[in-house]
Amino acid sequence: MNSYTDLTDIEIFENIVKYDSKALEELYIRYSPILFSLIKKIITDQKASEEILLDVFSTIWKKIDLFNFKTGNVYTWIILLARNKAVDYLRNKGDLAKNDDKYEDYFVVPVLDNNIDSLSLKSAIKAKPEISEALDNLTDAQKYVLVLSFYEGLTLDQITEKLNIPITTVRSKITLALDKLKENLLGG
Repeated sequence: MNSYTDLTDIEIFENIVKYDSKALEELYIRYSPILFSLIKKIITDQKASEEILLDVFSTIWKKIDLFNFKTGNVYTWIILLARNKAVDYLRNKGDLAKNDDKYEDYFVVPVLDNNIDSLSLKSAIKAKPEISEALDNLTDAQKYVLVLSFYEGLTLDQITEKLNIPITTVRSKITLALDKLKENLLGG
């Protein structure tokens, strides 16, 4: 068998399904730096971020069967899982154990559409400069609604309340920001 470092992310996941702890260890080595950065951006507390990071990998181990192998999109699934865990932590005011399995399966573990393009960690890192430039080309207002939604995990109603604007305006601002981001990424 090849070294775990030679395996693709999907091959690592296939081994985790078989409860191969070495595969989970390799996944941790690959993903913990980027996941920790994302979690820390959302939570800001070092100790809580470390706990959430460990909880992400525990969830992967326990709930790998919820991953859709048809998408092959390990990177996006793991990133969204970490983001969702961090946002859920904020919503539950720091209580990691507040939710039961059914809640976590429905609200925290991501469900990806089969039509989403697969992205690998390597290609995501390679695309980082283009993504940063595309984000920089958004207006401050567009960036702000995306931050409120993605990093702070606010619902449309919460953003409406925070910005004191109608929900239709919030929806419109988020849609415009995402459309502009997509346009910037595609070079339009």
